[in-house]
Amino acid sequence: MFNPLLNRQRQELARRYEKEKRRLGLAGSALSLAALLVFYFSGLSSNLAHLWAGSAAAWTFLAYTAGFLAWLTLFGLPLSYYGGYVHEHKWSFSTQKLKGWISDQVKTFAVGLSLGWIVMAILLGIIARFPRVWWLVAGLAMALVSVVMATLFPVVILPIFHRYTPVENKELTDALEEILAREGLKSSGFFQEDMSRRTRKENAFLAGLGKTRRVVLGDNLVKNMTEPEVVSVIAHEVGHYRHKHLWKGVVVETLEQLAVFYFLNIAMRSVFPGFPASTREVLAVLPVMVVIGGVASALLFGPAGKALMRRFEKQADLYAVSQVKDRQAFLTALAGLADRNLGNAYPAWWVKVLFYTHPPIGERLEYIERARD
Repeated sequence: MFNPLLNRQRQELARRYEKEKRRLGLAGSALSLAALLVFYFSGLSSNLAHLWAGSAAAWTFLAYTAGFLAWLTLFGLPLSYYGGYVHEHKWSFSTQKLKGWISDQVKTFAVGLSLGWIVMAILLGIIARFPRVWWLVAGLAMALVSVVMATLFPVVILPIFHRYTPVENKELTDALEEILAREGLKSSGFFQEDMSRRTRKENAFLAGLGKTRRVVLGDNLVKNMTEPEVVSVIAHEVGHYRHKHLWKGVVVETLEQLAVFYFLNIAMRSVFPGFPASTREVLAVLPVMVVIGGVASALLFGPAGKALMRRFEKQADLYAVSQVKDRQAFLTALAGLADRNLGNAYPAWWVKVLFYTHPPIGERLEYIERARD
């Protein structure tokens, strides 16, 4: 049954847009796999890992990580350009000039390299210190890294790419503050993000932990939604805190990471007897580790992980319905987002199972309407 709040013409376009985006995503995955295999089997990985063999391995590590990321970035750049720039302009979403897009790619590479150095240094240090149980220590360490990243993300990473200005609508901020206060949450501020400099799409989120927690509203969303609709969207975000989804996610992610690292340890020892050896030898086979770990994660936890995320989103939806004064505003907010962002409200079941981290909008509208009655 097609929900009357949705626009049929926009939903026809949404199905086409989603299909094209899905194909681009699959092509990107295939290209990444090819890049990893070429990097390893061409000997590039081994040569780079044994660079400056007579000097400290730290210098080789820095050079290898930079070279590895540069290779993956350049290998996928043509598809990234088409998918992120040409295709988004084709669908009248992107508002960026080419110069802005290039600037974002440079920033993304710089941030990725900085984080890559940190994460890889931790991982390689653990492998060297705990060669037999590295998978256990690394899985736990990555959980800590994810918590640190969640804390720093809104105040360190996001400002590199976006400008944030305080929301000046006091009536709106008071309403948002009231929603947060019901769960004992305090925000370090209510900010508007300049999404319109890059896209016509809309978004809002509650990010950070403790003193870094902040409410962020995309300027496109503020422009296109009524105040009750904005409040309902943030009420959904507060629902994630109400149900402790962040911490549950950390626990689940840690268990998944442990399982993948354990499987990876067994697989690597089978393929490369003596693994893990020196830091240089671990670097040399890093592309193989990424491929095996990625495939294991996708096969073992891909659909199950997305199903759990959809469950979390439904819980947050139902929380929002129970908290907002104008429940109809939440319905119109979701329907408007689907139509304006070209989100397919009624995907095929297998598309939902394999790709959706949120319940499709059509499904969300249906169970929210039932909850209202």
